[in-house]
Amino acid sequence: MPLSPVRKAAVAGRWYPERGRDLTAAVDAHLSSADAAVSGAGASAQASELHEIVAIIAPHAGLMYSGAVAAHAYRQLRGRPIEVAVLVGPSHFEGFDGVAMYASGAFATPLGPVAIDDGCAAAVMAQLPLAHDRPSVHAREHSLEMQLPFLRRVLPDARIVPILVGWQTADTALALGGALASAVRSRRAIIVASSDLSHYHDAATAARLDGIVIECVRRFDPDALQQSLDRNPEHACGGGAMVAAMRAARALGADRAAILDYADSGDVSGDKTAVVGYLAAALGRRSTPSSERGLPG
Repeated sequence: MPLSPVRKAAVAGRWYPERGRDLTAAVDAHLSSADAAVSGAGASAQASELHEIVAIIAPHAGLMYSGAVAAHAYRQLRGRPIEVAVLVGPSHFEGFDGVAMYASGAFATPLGPVAIDDGCAAAVMAQLPLAHDRPSVHAREHSLEMQLPFLRRVLPDARIVPILVGWQTADTALALGGALASAVRSRRAIIVASSDLSHYHDAATAARLDGIVIECVRRFDPDALQQSLDRNPEHACGGGAMVAAMRAARALGADRAAILDYADSGDVSGDKTAVVGYLAAALGRRSTPSSERGLPG
């Protein structure tokens, strides 16, 4: 019987440390900084109201640029009984209709391989005629790979379902959202939407453009986000992934969104003339009241 395919790490040693101990130290430092920021400023008050987190939104730039923001999303997952993480991100290198799956095998990382939940992947494909098993599309892509260091640290036993969105159309996002909800409804799952926000505007312009996306997420309004992306797809490189995750989360009973952090690449580089925006957010259900260094984008 042939061995399942292992997708080699494409950006290790460039976008994040290649040695496991160095990568562990870098990720843990980001998580610790996020813990300290929330503890000191109470910035995660909205997230504390989420009884069950169904989906998160996290950036996918080089670890030194967006890791601090991503940590605010991933810290929400520690200690949760999650068995599968469905990763949805954009395809930066190849355009196509529908979505490209990596339906079996594993993704290699400096922290050890991350196995694919082939049963869950098959369930998505069964629900979504637009989905095809196309491992080659994943070979160079970083949007999902950049989620794996955090996943290995906060959910070391979780399997993954890697999904890349081609042309990020409204129809694809709608169909994918429904398929994701159906595939994970009986699973202890988290949906991860991988996206950066605006690219290479000055910081003031980026904050204005990114604010439109952030407000759509804050209101938990995938229709408004889709309309914004239809007008200007450059608002978010993984906009289709975000819309699909929001639609799936809503179908799974999520009723609230929490904005966890926002920053831009200039906060690290010092160059505010051409920045990339980064967002961390969580989607989930309300809690029951007690009374009852890589590249910048």
